[in-house]
Amino acid sequence: MKTGPFNPNLLSESVFAVPPLARDADYQIDADENEKIIRFLEAGGVRSLLYGGNAVLYHTSLADFDDLLGMISDSAGPDTTVVPSFGPSFGIASDQINILQEFDFGTAMLLPSRDIVDSAGIATGIRKLSEQYGKPIVVYLKHDRWLSPDDLKSLDDDGVISWIKYAVVRENPAEDDYLREVLDVFPAERIVSGIGEQPAIIHLRDFGITGFTSGCVCVAPRKSMDMLGSIQGGDMEMAESIRQYFLPLENLRDGIHPIRVLHEAVALAGVANTGPIQPMLSNVCDETKSKIQEALRTMKVIH
Repeated sequence: MKTGPFNPNLLSESVFAVPPLARDADYQIDADENEKIIRFLEAGGVRSLLYGGNAVLYHTSLADFDDLLGMISDSAGPDTTVVPSFGPSFGIASDQINILQEFDFGTAMLLPSRDIVDSAGIATGIRKLSEQYGKPIVVYLKHDRWLSPDDLKSLDDDGVISWIKYAVVRENPAEDDYLREVLDVFPAERIVSGIGEQPAIIHLRDFGITGFTSGCVCVAPRKSMDMLGSIQGGDMEMAESIRQYFLPLENLRDGIHPIRVLHEAVALAGVANTGPIQPMLSNVCDETKSKIQEALRTMKVIH
């Protein structure tokens, strides 16, 4: 894994893959199967990994968190950037930072919580957690107006934000007043589109955001990397064709559950045996598995 201070220039050099976390039959983290996912992504050109929602880190224990950090730091190649996530509650986040400090990750991302929070309180939490960590952290904007632009600016002025993952879902991603307000106070070159390939063209081309995260990259890494390159090179026709390519699986994720469907898709595509998903989620039913298989056949990614 790439170590040392996080370099924001990396945000435009690779799609940020957001993989699922493979577990064995006893719900323990399966290092061998997770390494298969990492090797598959790296073979497809991906050099940035973000472990967060798709890895169900919202529900991880402190012991699991320690195991996860050890596994991903040992498994990722020397040129691969890895960003783990912590939280979402302040108390758990503080305890997890004590574990994070034993490893040399360049930064880590605070998972967002919608409940029992307000913007000023979130800002105080981010500031205190960054101070405890001794490094700027990644802010995940998943909910509309979750953190006010004024609070964002104050945090950035204080040097506590590494970069922003912007993932507020809109029916039309081109109409996003909150994103425009964020861009008024925070540099676009340190914001990553956080909702996969579907809004990426609009976010990168029209808003000037620097890169994007993806879950579906875990079954077709070269395609997703080609999409990033096409957008950056101005070939929007090619980028749009790749966006359409991912639609069969993305439609299932949107219609059923993005994390549960991806967890199963990685297994059905033959990338790795992802095993049982972390409670409080459940694995998909057989009918859904059949739909995922059909989508993967359409995409020609059954390995």
